[in-house]
Amino acid sequence: MSRHPEIKWAQRVDKVFVTVQLPDSKMRKWTLLPDGVFTFSATAGAGNNLYELNLPLFDKVNVEESKINVGVRSIFCVVQKAEEEWWKRLLKAEGKPPHYVKVDWDKWVDEDEDAGPGGDLDLGGMDLSQFGGMGGDDAVGDDFDDFDYEGQEVSNPEKEEGDDKEGGSAVGKEAARALLKKLLRAHNVVCSS
Repeated sequence: MSRHPEIKWAQRVDKVFVTVQLPDSKMRKWTLLPDGVFTFSATAGAGNNLYELNLPLFDKVNVEESKINVGVRSIFCVVQKAEEEWWKRLLKAEGKPPHYVKVDWDKWVDEDEDAGPGGDLDLGGMDLSQFGGMGGDDAVGDDFDDFDYEGQEVSNPEKEEGDDKEGGSAVGKEAARALLKKLLRAHNVVCSS
C-alpha cells in the first residue's frame, strides 16, 4: 500500500506553488496534464516505502510554462495557470482537502495583495552587489531629495589617524570619508568630525 507525502501550496493570480515534502526521495516520477491533473510517485525512507499522489487541480494549467525543481528534501513545482484567476482551493473536489494537503504560509499572498503576473520579487539570481560602483557625481540620484536632511548632524566616531586595526588603507578610508562628507553637504546635512 502506498503512502502520501505532505503537500504545501500557495497561489498567485497566474500560478500555483506546490511543494511535495519528501526528504531523500528516489525513483521520482511526475506528470502534469493540461486538464490540471498532477501525479507524483517516489520511494523514500529506510524501507524504500512507496509514496503516491494523484491531485486533480482546481482548473486547467499551462504545462509548457510550468516548472519543477527537485531538491534533497522536497520537490518544488511552479504550476502556471491556464487562465489568470484566483482559485477557490487547490483541488477540484469541494469540501475539506486531504490531511496531507496544507497551505504554505511562507509563500501565501492574499488576493488583494497580489501584484499580478510578474509581480513577485524574483531577481533570478541577480547579484545586487554589482550595482555598488556606478560612479559619477550623480551616482546617488534623486532619492535624497525626498527626505529633509537639513539641520541633521552626522558624527564621525572613527579612530585616530593611523590606528588601523582592521587592515584597511588609511588613505582609502580618508578618501571615502571625504566623499561621504561631500555627498552629505550637497544635500544640506551638517557634518562634524
